[in-house]
Amino acid sequence: MKTHYISPEWLTLEQIDIIIKENYKLALTEEAAAAIDAGRKWLDHKMATNNGPIYGINTGFGSLCNHSITNDQLADLQANLVMSHACGTGDPIRIEIVKLMLFLKIQSLSYGNSGVQLVTVQRLIDFYNHDVFPVVYELGSLGASGDLAPLAHLSLPLIGLGEIWKDGKIIPASNALLENGWEPIRLQSKEGLALLNGTQFMSANGVYAILKALRLSKQADLIAAISIEGFDARIEPFNALLHTIRHHTGQIETARNIRELLEGSEIISRPKIHVQDPYSFRCIPQVHGAIKDTLEHVVKIITNEINAVTDNPTLFPEEELILSGGNFHGEPLALIYDFLAIAMSELGNISERRTYQLIGGKRDLPSFLVAKPGLNSGFMIPQYAAAAIVSQNKQLATPTSVDSIESSQGQEDHVSMGANGATRLVKLMDNVERILAIELMNATQALEFRRPAKSSKTIESFLSKYRANVAFVNEDRVMFTDIKESILFLQNN
Repeated sequence: MKTHYISPEWLTLEQIDIIIKENYKLALTEEAAAAIDAGRKWLDHKMATNNGPIYGINTGFGSLCNHSITNDQLADLQANLVMSHACGTGDPIRIEIVKLMLFLKIQSLSYGNSGVQLVTVQRLIDFYNHDVFPVVYELGSLGASGDLAPLAHLSLPLIGLGEIWKDGKIIPASNALLENGWEPIRLQSKEGLALLNGTQFMSANGVYAILKALRLSKQADLIAAISIEGFDARIEPFNALLHTIRHHTGQIETARNIRELLEGSEIISRPKIHVQDPYSFRCIPQVHGAIKDTLEHVVKIITNEINAVTDNPTLFPEEELILSGGNFHGEPLALIYDFLAIAMSELGNISERRTYQLIGGKRDLPSFLVAKPGLNSGFMIPQYAAAAIVSQNKQLATPTSVDSIESSQGQEDHVSMGANGATRLVKLMDNVERILAIELMNATQALEFRRPAKSSKTIESFLSKYRANVAFVNEDRVMFTDIKESILFLQNN
């Protein structure tokens, strides 16, 4: 059994990807456990010696912050918070994203700045390790004050309430507690607020999306190289000299990727009649490269966030301070999620344009990439599907961060709407994957019309694997299954 030990050490997206894919279990390091315990003991001491109001600890929440809570009501206050804030609605989010939420919430609480009990964090780890995944709903977070509603649903099972997933079905969380012999946690002062304040819903959706975006970006270069071969495009636009004088790292990297993918190809090296290619081919380095640069920026911001403490108020025991601030505000994520949505929408956009060129009956390719067009419609309608998805992505890429709605009687008068931006990303990534799968279908079909000439060893090897899943189209057949198989192929290669 592989175990990842939660610690203050910097967490990377690469680590998270491995931890999730290889089904690591979680455990606290002694350092993390000591930090959590010390933070809780310091808060208990502070509460015993302090008579003044401390937001969310002995006061109400939001605009109710001026309402004092007596010591004998502190535990009820935290349980009430979790129950009253579990107001999510819409579709449940994917279990993979819930798993990321648990992981990121555990990481954030492990620094000792949140004042939670060690037993609370350990129970979250128990949930993670025993595949007890709370049901969290897509809608309900404004992306400020933290992801209150989604994180409330994540936290309800701690107190024996809410729902979990079991064998693909939704059941009461209390069943899982009974099955595992777990008693509900009695939350102490501040704990409910520590659990609900934070950006882990936004962050988990973002981590899921950016990891997929990084994979799709690499696959887009490979699929574009196959399209280049199928369209009999020129190699000159990928010459390193062109790209070094423009300086953009992603552009230089993309041109190099295409050159390496096509190295040794008979098709790319033979003389061409045409002088120039359409922009969707000629400008692959400029477009794919700009997207790579965007992804690099998004990775930096998300990585900062997943290593952060984002609940409020925040404890600083060494400085003897409890500070009430706004680290829960999702603006850093909201802005980059809009940027990422626009960039990935463009990746799908240029992919569909290459598909359109391939079916146009140009450069000795048959119309719609089928031997007997007219009798056969061939690849006419897959392009329709890609175009429809591209159009939907343009709507999904509309910025969410420019919106804000006042809440909590004006106390929370500016919010990020980053949660809407985050959940939108997951849908958009699925769409881009579908568009690239359709381009792959078209590109591989077109390349077969260049036979007996061969492409590079890299591309021929990839085509061999793909053809084991999706056969060449000689005449019309049901094609939605080919699209489905192409999507699965990209997910697994």
